[in-house]
Amino acid sequence: MLATLLNIVIPVFAVVVVGFVIGRRQANRPQSNSDMSFVNLANVLVFCPALVFSALIEHPVQLSSSWPLIVAGVLVIIVPGAILFSLRVKGLERRTLAMGGMFRNTGNIGIPLMMLAYGDDKMGAIIILFVLSNLVHFSLGLFMLSHTAGRWQWLKNPLVWAALLGLGLAEHQAMLPNFVLTSSQLLGQIAVPLMLFALGVRLAQGEIGHLGMALRVNLIYLAVGAVSFLLVAWWLPLSTDWLQLLALSVMLPPAVLNYLLCEQYQCQPNKMASIVLLGNLMSVVTIPVVIYLTLAFI
Repeated sequence: MLATLLNIVIPVFAVVVVGFVIGRRQANRPQSNSDMSFVNLANVLVFCPALVFSALIEHPVQLSSSWPLIVAGVLVIIVPGAILFSLRVKGLERRTLAMGGMFRNTGNIGIPLMMLAYGDDKMGAIIILFVLSNLVHFSLGLFMLSHTAGRWQWLKNPLVWAALLGLGLAEHQAMLPNFVLTSSQLLGQIAVPLMLFALGVRLAQGEIGHLGMALRVNLIYLAVGAVSFLLVAWWLPLSTDWLQLLALSVMLPPAVLNYLLCEQYQCQPNKMASIVLLGNLMSVVTIPVVIYLTLAFI
């Protein structure tokens, strides 16, 4: 089991570490430019949508039979938010506290970890959870930060349209020219390693402050995630494969996107940055434990 865990976790974090080292070296060089905004934009607009589209074509998801996963994928975001809004952490706004616990790193870390831990054949379900997280993040999440910003932002998210296209064409794959699927597969293969590398670069650009608060908040996130998973698992008829994916998803660290959005909408960005950075560092310990538990007991 130890060798299995190492083979799952080390490749993912190795790419993050490479990005971190490169980001640090670039930041320490005079007149260097370590800005990855164009690369990240290309990943959001091209590579990730291509990954979503090709994955749903190769691993079709039947919406009629997958409704428990879809409902669960939304609930493991909403339930933590409801719990966190009822809590108080000194010096932290409720919306800041809730954002970090609701929206986890399902893209950068979640996709590669779930693929390695549970198999490529689960890719359709993995992508569904990823798309749901983005959909809620760019609708309810933005609405939480600014009541006027998030109403229709999800319509601008290319991941949503790539998912709808992939779901619609999955049963008509024979009608697609081979070059369409091959091209989307090639573009999609760039997405995951680039997300990991970009995460490392982003982590290298920040510093952890408010250490005590960040540690306390991340421990709260883990506890709330575990409670939310148990409630959803008890209430919905979920298969073993889905339970494994959901268990890992609720224990992932906070998404880096939380910090970027809090910075944009002036919602305690420095504190969110500390929460995100420490949460991702803590995941080096917590994620192997969660993967071990899901493989051994679910």
